[in-house]
Amino acid sequence: MNRVFPFTAIVGQEKMKKALILNAINPRIGGVLIRGEKGTAKSTAVRALADLLPEIEVVEDCPFNCNIEGDLCDICREKKKRGTLKTVKRKMKVVDLPIGCTEDRVIGTLDIEKAIKEGVKALEPGILAEANGNILYIDEVNLLDDHIVDILLDVAATGWNIIEREGIKVKHPSRFILVGTMNPEEGELR
Repeated sequence: MNRVFPFTAIVGQEKMKKALILNAINPRIGGVLIRGEKGTAKSTAVRALADLLPEIEVVEDCPFNCNIEGDLCDICREKKKRGTLKTVKRKMKVVDLPIGCTEDRVIGTLDIEKAIKEGVKALEPGILAEANGNILYIDEVNLLDDHIVDILLDVAATGWNIIEREGIKVKHPSRFILVGTMNPEEGELR
């Protein structure tokens, strides 16, 4: 089990902690970029923030983590209409976006295994589906591919991820608390 350092135990870094808390209170702020040298508790603070946040109610078994209090994907909207929508409460978590990730991994892609085995077109949700209702954390954001940054900024601004692959078009909510960290010694943002 990974132990998370308590947010309240971080000494100093008051501006960073305040920015994280304000972004958690109102994610429409658009995100937080934390710049600092190695060892300044950037990642520690982000991971500790998740423990402070309340549980959220999500749709049970939704591949896109639809939050019952927010927008719903087409599947959940249909379940709600039929009266078969079930929910569960869960803690918010930190979803990491790896530096070398591809567009398909970020937004989602065609489930090749299901297509080959079952002959059906199915979608494999990406990181933006997992991040819905959670904290999307990008460590070393300045090293991320420009194309991926553009996708993230677009989804963060609209709150929706649109996946179009091989004749399949799926739109799902993707509202998250966006946090990026960077070490200025490793290069600037574009």
